[in-house]
Amino acid sequence: MLLPILLLPILLMPGLPAEAQTRPPPPHTPTPPPAEQIVAGLSRDDVDITTSFDGSEIIIYGAIKREKPFPPGEPLDVIVAVEGPARAVTVRHKERRLGIWVNTGRVSIGSAPTFYVVATTRPLDKILKPELDQRFRISIPLAMRAFAGKSEVADVVPYTEAFVRLRQESELYRQDDGAVLLAEQTLFRADVRLPANLIEGFYSTRIFLMRNGEIIDSFRAPIEVRKVGLERWLYRLALDQPFLYGIMSLAIAVAAGWGSSAAFRLIKRP
Repeated sequence: MLLPILLLPILLMPGLPAEAQTRPPPPHTPTPPPAEQIVAGLSRDDVDITTSFDGSEIIIYGAIKREKPFPPGEPLDVIVAVEGPARAVTVRHKERRLGIWVNTGRVSIGSAPTFYVVATTRPLDKILKPELDQRFRISIPLAMRAFAGKSEVADVVPYTEAFVRLRQESELYRQDDGAVLLAEQTLFRADVRLPANLIEGFYSTRIFLMRNGEIIDSFRAPIEVRKVGLERWLYRLALDQPFLYGIMSLAIAVAAGWGSSAAFRLIKRP
């Protein structure tokens, strides 16, 4: 047993091969910040939905922070995207057969935002490369994240186009080219109008700083949309106690019908 004990100090000597020595890991080199960064803010980060809510407007503003002078001949662009909570949606196609409307096909979208607005300094297809659009899902058609299950139709494009068109008619989807104002390539502002038919949840605001079709920097900020007052009480009652909510709705309907009938009899009485 003496030989192994004598060999142990020799194995620990500094002149041994590299495999026998422990080297410290190389120091981590932090990623340098971009030469131009977004410094942004929102006029408000919450929206209250009341019984008289008829829409709102949020001002998104900011500036571009630079470490070096602005390079001439390379203009900047700004893209602002506001996205509401995502929900699963089923799009159906109906045809009239033998006098009856029947479903002839459907497409299930696994995740589609309930609200989506894209505002830009210039037309989106002029300032954003398709590969970056695929990666960050900025344009309206790519805002829909995934399809649920196997499709029943050969071509889903007409279904998604119809879905987007319906959302645009309801002012839930919009593409506002030229709605972002950029002053002196430094200050920017976008006014985003929110319709009255919003749903509760957290909305995401994304801001992209662009040059020559490339994304230089990005910024994110949340917006909370919530019901307050009577609206919230009725909303929570319908979710937490649906039976009580149904009874109360039936009682209100009966009372309204009786009141209307009584008023009609009073009007017709000579």
